[in-house]
Amino acid sequence: MGQGFENLEQFAIDVILGRRRGLRATVLRAFLFALSFLYGRIVMLRLTLYRRRILRQRTVGCLVISIGNLTVGGTGKTPIVEKFARALQAGGRHVAILSRGYKSVPLPTRRTWLDRIRGNGSDPPRVVSDGQSVLLDSLTAGDEPFMLAHNLKNVIVLVDKDRVKSGRYAIDQWKVDTLLLDDGLQYLRLKHRLDIVLIDRQAPFGNEFLLPRGTLREPPRNLRRASYIFITKSTGQSNEALVRRIRRYNRTAEIIECTHRPLYLQDIFTGERLSLERLHDTFIGSICGIAAPDSFEHGLRQLGARLDLTKRYIDHHRYSGAELQSFISRCIRRDLEFIVTTEKDAVRMPRLAEGEMKVPIYFLRVEIEILSGHESWEQCVARICRPPPAPFSETFFSQ
Repeated sequence: MGQGFENLEQFAIDVILGRRRGLRATVLRAFLFALSFLYGRIVMLRLTLYRRRILRQRTVGCLVISIGNLTVGGTGKTPIVEKFARALQAGGRHVAILSRGYKSVPLPTRRTWLDRIRGNGSDPPRVVSDGQSVLLDSLTAGDEPFMLAHNLKNVIVLVDKDRVKSGRYAIDQWKVDTLLLDDGLQYLRLKHRLDIVLIDRQAPFGNEFLLPRGTLREPPRNLRRASYIFITKSTGQSNEALVRRIRRYNRTAEIIECTHRPLYLQDIFTGERLSLERLHDTFIGSICGIAAPDSFEHGLRQLGARLDLTKRYIDHHRYSGAELQSFISRCIRRDLEFIVTTEKDAVRMPRLAEGEMKVPIYFLRVEIEILSGHESWEQCVARICRPPPAPFSETFFSQ
């Protein structure tokens, strides 16, 4: 059933992005376009209801910073969340990251069916990290929260669809003073002090259509809610045309250009690290299940790798031992040196027996590097770490 669902999801993605041809795909795109029109009206109605305070935003008594995007996946959000957590922690803030745990498997509930019918109580948020130890695996935490918990010490990581509840839980249990909403731009129930919006330089507004015909969660004009805009996956080349378009929707937000800078390769099982020079002129295989595989594979080639064999899965795919063994066997037949994957994929891979690892698998560790807008980045961090005594400037929903 899981494989069938993934095949259906991949088919839908191919239709949306125009990779499927024929009458059936054309009719389906027309149907999805009609649904996207309805979806867009619902999105704007929801925003209006919050702006007019018909739907009420909750506050939890501490700074709430949202980090999100207008499109579905692929902007490189997790490393940005990690960079913010490290910077705020260094600035003296006690940080908790709140995630919904996309495609994670919930823990068994303590509530009975009778409790649910009566509406009695609720399960506490899943604690991925208490700041000292990682307490869940990637299956029950979700790959991105697990990765953040593994990389960040003294940062609380919680998973729950109700982030008002998880925010209050973090404050009550650990006395945190700053909440980072991972993928929080559309989570309006909890009031944000700042909205950090990420735009992928390679596909700034997806295919320009709203869900489900396209990959946009909101119309581009909703960038006006952004306090800071990060152009991710920048190359150092001019982004003048993109910046001009951004300014059509938001004339005041600071714009920061950044890139995902590779650091090293790390064996997913032994922890052994290799320098990036080992990729140069080396025949390798790559395997990934992410929203933007082209970007990852292009990055490996830019580092000098001879990418001889690639395998792609749907975003957030959970690997089986048989899938890894099959790909390893193909790499052996091609006499490849090793396999490279992403860090997000590495946490979803099962541990193989030592005898089965005939070709080692490494993940590419990356970090965010600011290319342009260094002063804006420092000002953003200072604004959070040393807020003025008066409240922040009015948000979009209080205008």
